[in-house]
Amino acid sequence: MKLTVDGLLVYFPYDYIYPEQYAYMLELKRALDAKGHCLLEMPSGTGKTVSLLSLIVAYMMAHPLDVSKLIYCSRTVPEIEKCIEELKKLLAYYEKETLQKPKLVGLVLSSRKNLCIHPEVSKEREGKVVDGRCHSLTATYVRERHHYDETVPLCTFYEGFDIEGREAPLPPGVYNIDDLKEYGREKNWCPYFLARYTISHANIVVYSYHYLLDPKIAEVVSKELSKSSVVVFDEAHNIDNVCIDSMSVKINRRIIEKSTANLQFLERTITEMKEDDVQKLKEEYHRMVEGLRDANEARETDVILANPVLPTEVLQEVVPGNIRNAEHFVGFLKRFVEYLKTRLRVQHVVQESPAGFLKDVYQKVCIERKPLRFCHERLASMLRTLEISDLTDFSPLILITHLATLVSTYTKGFTIIVEPFDDKTPTVSNPILHFSCLDCSIAIKPVFDRFQTVVITSGTLSPLDMYPKILDFHPVIMSSFTMTLARPCLLPMIVAKGNDQVAISSRYETRDDVAVIRNYGQLLVEVASSVPDGIVCFFTSYLYLESVVASWYDQGVVDNLQRHKLLFIETQDSAETSLALLNYIKACESGRGAVLLSVARGKVSEGVDFDHHLGRAVLMFGIPYVYTKSRILTARLEYLRDQFQIKESDFLTFDAMRHAAQCVGRAIRGKTDYGIMIFADKRFSRIDKRSKLPKWIQEHLKDSLLNLSTEEAIQIAKRWLRQMAQPFSREDQLGVSLLTLEQLQNEQKKQKQQEEEEEMDEENEV
Repeated sequence: MKLTVDGLLVYFPYDYIYPEQYAYMLELKRALDAKGHCLLEMPSGTGKTVSLLSLIVAYMMAHPLDVSKLIYCSRTVPEIEKCIEELKKLLAYYEKETLQKPKLVGLVLSSRKNLCIHPEVSKEREGKVVDGRCHSLTATYVRERHHYDETVPLCTFYEGFDIEGREAPLPPGVYNIDDLKEYGREKNWCPYFLARYTISHANIVVYSYHYLLDPKIAEVVSKELSKSSVVVFDEAHNIDNVCIDSMSVKINRRIIEKSTANLQFLERTITEMKEDDVQKLKEEYHRMVEGLRDANEARETDVILANPVLPTEVLQEVVPGNIRNAEHFVGFLKRFVEYLKTRLRVQHVVQESPAGFLKDVYQKVCIERKPLRFCHERLASMLRTLEISDLTDFSPLILITHLATLVSTYTKGFTIIVEPFDDKTPTVSNPILHFSCLDCSIAIKPVFDRFQTVVITSGTLSPLDMYPKILDFHPVIMSSFTMTLARPCLLPMIVAKGNDQVAISSRYETRDDVAVIRNYGQLLVEVASSVPDGIVCFFTSYLYLESVVASWYDQGVVDNLQRHKLLFIETQDSAETSLALLNYIKACESGRGAVLLSVARGKVSEGVDFDHHLGRAVLMFGIPYVYTKSRILTARLEYLRDQFQIKESDFLTFDAMRHAAQCVGRAIRGKTDYGIMIFADKRFSRIDKRSKLPKWIQEHLKDSLLNLSTEEAIQIAKRWLRQMAQPFSREDQLGVSLLTLEQLQNEQKKQKQQEEEEEMDEENEV
């Protein structure tokens, strides 16, 4: 359908539209007009992706000078592929309506591992190995060597791209991963470098968050994107954690040992080069003296060597004298690594600021701040000069130089914590040095500053006012949309007690109580016997899941459960979990029904859709608070309190509730779907917890659905399931939760009349 959104003609590739999709587009249009950032929460399964794409593409067509590019960031490869599919539908609809193909290029950028078509390299399973092998076939010095010695292997696909690919841009169209690979085989061009090269002039780019938020990767991949781009972060409820991870470094003994081996290898290589090819080292030294960067070389090298974020004024400085010479630099790094080794000899926890760390480095091994800042760049230059092809072997040393560069660049918003033990094995000595980012706004600030509109959107962003605080930005639009339904297809309930009236809760004091665990088991067995098809359960942690299941075996709960449905369990091993998921789906498809036990913040809670019969009920056992004994978390909570005046309890509750909402949201993936959401913890009834759930869940959480016992919940669920089993057709939704173009226009007219009447009333009052 073709519709008008606030004066803008939008092509929408479906015959019907949800009222909330129109409302969402309206707010998005206002944000684009204001050239500001926005925060939009829209229920899962209500067509958020197609609404975003339809409106932004229409805006790009109407205002090409104001919005030149759409950068769509999502979290997982399936989500990225889903977005590309919607984009294909949209552009096909444009072609059908306008009778000409839109001159737009949309493509996905993924890792080498996903895009490689080299017959040997593409067989590798690990991303790092693919990166290393690719680099050893495409680096400039390898190609130069090939001129003199034809036995040196090259990648024919990269060579083909280098000769022709830069001159012939991708024809208009939308390309997913498979399309790029097919096009690459057809032309004999490398799909990865083709995608990397094309993103600077493509109109729509779809890729992972890290390409924009991780400074090491953004520096290489995203630095040429124009200011007039619109950036969308979809599924952005965890965006603060992604920002923090991208700026944090973890060093342990193993990394130190491997770095020492790397340095020994570099020493030997430099000595050999001094005997064979002094000229190269001299050239590099002169480049350093003159302050020239290896810009052309760096352009094609991998993100492994990319720079941690350095302010522009630093990049314009000359590399300090004491690390220009290759031998001196290796000696310098050796001193730094030895210093880190002494820091890991700890009996108790040590915490200090970056400034304290730098002072200690200077006092103990006479290392100044300035050369540390250039460590990463200097190492990248040296690895290129020494023509080291397999960079994966050097990742430990590269990590050490990341630490050096970050610790000497940032003083505020970071902390250094050295722990003698790992949390998982508190008795085995395994010291770890955490250089931890506490302020998620540091990584995302360049994105907010650089692009005119950044859209942060997800199904679970409640409470909305927390994000502007922790990400430190000022949105022009903040909106949460509800779900218009023709029938109450979601049933949220809070089960606060078992049939024996014992309160159920995952609180630390009661979580291991036999009665609580038995009541959890009883609730699951009752739900499994009453609810058809698939049931997904979420626990607060892997540890709690394991201890509860062990107790259930002893109490006979597992035997009772298996009389009704098959049982599958998520583990920390991703291959095992994938297999469990596969078999869970198979059991649901065959009509046998199944129960999947998983963990909040685990693989299943993010990005796996349990639509229709795959998730008729979701149970959240307890409130998924994060592990509060973690020192890194404690430091972050203190920082949030001091810098942003956010109370510790407020942040912890916000974090727990967004994960709980994310888990239960798996149950409903569209308006024809229906599902039960059970919050099994008495604390969910409290207003401070309940009010932090998304608006679209809160609306259905009536007072009669709070503080239920197991039996009451099952009775309500049975009645509700009978109601859901009645025939439900598209006609039942029309005019309520599904609108035709005519109905939408009538709604718009009514709204306009209402606004005019209100204005008249105001004028009369005046």
